[in-house]
Amino acid sequence: METLQINTESKKYPVFIGNTVLDGLAPFIQDLSPKVTSILIISDETVNRLYFQGTAEKLESISRSLHSFVIPSGDREKSFDNYYKCLTFALERGLDRHSLIIALGGGMIGDLAGFVAGTYMRGIRFIQLPTTLLAHDSAVGGKTGINHPLGKNMVGVFHQPEAVFYSTSFLKSLAEEEWRSGFAEVIKHSLIADEAFYHWLVNEVTEIQKIPDEKLAYILKTAIAIKAQVVAQDERESGLRAILNFGHTLGHAIESKAGYGAISHGDAVSIGMRFALKLSESISGKNLHYIAINKWFRKFCYPVIPPQLEAEALLETMKRDKKSTMGHVKMVLLQEIGQACVQEVNDTLLLDSLEEFIMADKEQNSE
Repeated sequence: METLQINTESKKYPVFIGNTVLDGLAPFIQDLSPKVTSILIISDETVNRLYFQGTAEKLESISRSLHSFVIPSGDREKSFDNYYKCLTFALERGLDRHSLIIALGGGMIGDLAGFVAGTYMRGIRFIQLPTTLLAHDSAVGGKTGINHPLGKNMVGVFHQPEAVFYSTSFLKSLAEEEWRSGFAEVIKHSLIADEAFYHWLVNEVTEIQKIPDEKLAYILKTAIAIKAQVVAQDERESGLRAILNFGHTLGHAIESKAGYGAISHGDAVSIGMRFALKLSESISGKNLHYIAINKWFRKFCYPVIPPQLEAEALLETMKRDKKSTMGHVKMVLLQEIGQACVQEVNDTLLLDSLEEFIMADKEQNSE
């Protein structure tokens, strides 16, 4: 088992990574102070079917008041409606300020359940039990929230968990698309902060869905450690933490315009990273290995930009990104592989670059 410590201004908490980490879940909860009065597990239909019973059995010895709320699967379900339903359920079951919420699922559940915990009775405790590779990013750092029709993750709070129990046994059930989606965030961490890790991934990972356990543990520990270092310095994204959004400005716009759930978060971010990397080369005049990295993405079957999306509509959505100020888009760009920065980019350059990028993707798709 690997253990990392997340240190933020508001809270310090552990991340446990390994095949049997859930064995420590009940003892950890039992040691919390004040004592936990009741537990609500929030999951989606798929995860509930696969993992709720086993998780509940781990908690039998410590909780006589265990509740479960299940929502439909899919990112489009990270909605106001399901947020309201979770709050209503918690109130009906009598959860109090000493209750605990467990987010059992991928990034969508982690964001939604964390938002419920962060706002129920002005904030109660919660624990992240991520079940996807993608959630290695979202489960750490305290960002919680839901989607709005006009923008992804536009409503939420910063609310740190008590702990993250990352059981790698959950990952065995993932489909290829979910592995690919999660690996995009792994690539992101390497590109923004660790060139050596980037080269390791290129050399050591040949098939995303067949990563050996020891390599998977190393990948998770390294990627989470990168995020932990950034979050420790900037918990509420007032500066440095914005670099964690590399690829997300365009990625979120793609998810919003295509319709939530039409394209996976990781696939959308992979497109956003390629665009940001290409734009970084154009602005800096440096060779940042876009051609090689683009081929690397194609090797893992990351998609090109959806053909129905147009540059002007994407730009308007990007202007509503959380990093934008007064409608001016701020992009996370690379100065070097492993070194990221945030830079305002004017509309004309962005529009021209987007149109060029979309055209290149169309040509790539026709090959």
